[in-house]
Amino acid sequence: MPDRAIQVTTNSPVNHVGMAVVIEDLPPLMWHAELGRSLPDMWSGTHQRGVQLHDMRDAVCVWAARYGQRAWLRQLEPSAGREMEDAVLRTIARLDGTPFPSTARLAGRWLRGRLPSLRREARDGTQDGVRDSVLDGVRDGVRDGALETAYCAEVVAVTYEAMGLLPAGRRPNWYDPGRFWSGDNLVLGEGRRLGGEIAVDVPGGQAP
Repeated sequence: MPDRAIQVTTNSPVNHVGMAVVIEDLPPLMWHAELGRSLPDMWSGTHQRGVQLHDMRDAVCVWAARYGQRAWLRQLEPSAGREMEDAVLRTIARLDGTPFPSTARLAGRWLRGRLPSLRREARDGTQDGVRDSVLDGVRDGVRDGALETAYCAEVVAVTYEAMGLLPAGRRPNWYDPGRFWSGDNLVLGEGRRLGGEIAVDVPGGQAP
């Protein structure tokens, strides 16, 4: 399963992360990326793979019943203001429908996010045995600030950055799902923090 592949290739303690979008009179929504397309995307109105905006209840039920996953919620404290909410909606408009990377590319994306100097060192001739032409053929998945392909942690990270919660300039593929687990102590800006994990109870584990 793709979520298990993420956990293995990134050495993360959790295998998926999404973001709750709760704005005014809208139903609670889940902003995340996955390979499945069983649920309608609430932004486009279609069934699609990749970056998606789902009804939160339906998404949690599918992950619990179909995939056998457990879910936890971490609340943003204090809650987001209007400017942050607007930033979330702009990010959804920009990234919704972005494709999910193949399983084989997950480890490479994660590694490149943690070795930002690899390309520069190779071009300077300081990395033995690595040719410029090889590195030039490697796509980071980030171009002009938009993700060409994305997985769940990158979607949350880019959205948090747009909200001012994470520093600009860090590669989105520096993040993995475990970065958003309480054990990682991710530092947020704007005086915000994520609370501890709250277990989500799914009675009967019934998928919609």
